[in-house]
Amino acid sequence: MLDVARQTGGSGSPQSPAVKDILNFIAGEYVAAKGGKRFDKSSPVTGALIARVSEAGQAEVDAAVKAARAALEGPWGRMAPAERGDMLYAVANEINKRFDDFLQAEVADTGKPVSLASHLDIPRGAANFKVFADTIKNVATEFFEMGTPDGAGAINYAVRRPIGVVGVICPWNLPLLLMTWKVAPALACGNTVVVKPSEESPQTAALLGDVMNAVGVPKGVYNVVHGFGPGSAGEFLTRHPGVNAITFTGETRTGAAIMKAAADGARPVSLEMGGKNPAIVFADCDFEAAIDGTMRSCFVNCGQVCLGTERVYVERPIFEKFVAALKARAEKLKLGAPEDAATTMGPLISQEHRDKVLSYYKKAREEGATVVTGGGVPKMPDGMAKGAWVEPTIWTGLPDTAPTVTEEIFGPCTHIAPFDAEEEVIKRANALDYGLAASVWTTNLARAHRVASRIEAGIVWVNSWFLRDLRTPFGGMKQSGIGREGGVHSLEFYTELKNVCIKL
Repeated sequence: MLDVARQTGGSGSPQSPAVKDILNFIAGEYVAAKGGKRFDKSSPVTGALIARVSEAGQAEVDAAVKAARAALEGPWGRMAPAERGDMLYAVANEINKRFDDFLQAEVADTGKPVSLASHLDIPRGAANFKVFADTIKNVATEFFEMGTPDGAGAINYAVRRPIGVVGVICPWNLPLLLMTWKVAPALACGNTVVVKPSEESPQTAALLGDVMNAVGVPKGVYNVVHGFGPGSAGEFLTRHPGVNAITFTGETRTGAAIMKAAADGARPVSLEMGGKNPAIVFADCDFEAAIDGTMRSCFVNCGQVCLGTERVYVERPIFEKFVAALKARAEKLKLGAPEDAATTMGPLISQEHRDKVLSYYKKAREEGATVVTGGGVPKMPDGMAKGAWVEPTIWTGLPDTAPTVTEEIFGPCTHIAPFDAEEEVIKRANALDYGLAASVWTTNLARAHRVASRIEAGIVWVNSWFLRDLRTPFGGMKQSGIGREGGVHSLEFYTELKNVCIKL
């Protein structure tokens, strides 16, 4: 059965941290909302209260947008790209200098294992600033010569200008990494930002304000407002007429609401939304590599990864063997305190999200699924029993039309189904309205290219998963998103191209 890891050197449960006050960050200052409105943030590991967060109202959002506009029209917007790049390098270095502070904040909010956050979230969160600082220094634009009726000619060249004040709406699954994935290119291009982090993960966005001040980023360039969506900071920000563009990562329904809000003023949006990502495992695959990769794609970060795999299609000759091997590996996952080196899977982000995931666990049973492993709530040691824990779960036996197979769950669970032919599995993989990511496991080079080209997804991995070159385009098709991020593709959103025509 599933292992439950205990924290070494103590009672087996994590220590309860002191309750923090998390404030909004506006024009370089930490400020509470007028009227003192706050909301509670609980630990997903223990269920204990860990922070009280100041909820921004319309007044705070107005102030943040005003500060961002003032900074945009000040020296920041006119600063040379190389100078901004140097400042972003300083931001990255300061994050690394305060690595432990960011790690503690990220783990407290999300409950993910320290081993994961220390190797992924914080290093990538810092690296994003350096990547885009380098990108903006080296990006080229167009130059054309043309003839004119008088024979003197003319030249045309394109220049990039900041798009303006950018509203940044962030998810809770990879809070620092995905927030800086947007903030870094926005700032590199000369924009200013107002960030609305998820209410479930407010701490690292707030802490980044301290870093901005420490390295001398002008006040108002980076602002943070805390709160929720409708009737709160999220709605106030997306509807604000002073916001020139909106970038969002999160579920598809929220993305659609943001698009409607952005229609007023015809403001551009960049949306990375939901997914129900398939993996296709052919019988000629490197079996152990396919098991390793699928384990990661199904269960890393407790399944709370937009690129994760919730549908696995396995060619029939190896289907039973694959199910048995994935079951054995899933049952070796160790749930426990984030600080414990033995822990390989943490809790879900919140009790509310756990209720959603457990509703699908129940629905799968009602739909007639075979529960290969998991399907419930693990028994945790005292001190963690009130956390948002669920078992890693594998199902088989459901039709492709079952809601458990078609709807995004965002938990540590997957359905495995057999297939018989290449054409068949491509159609099944493409059958849903999502198109974010997919993985293909095969040693047949021609098949790898053939299948990858026909999968309707923004990124297709062959014999790997989550392997990312940050210069490449990232984004979804269909209801999984609009636009692309990464390298110069991010710059296309965060800048406007202006053509200058000079008559000679």
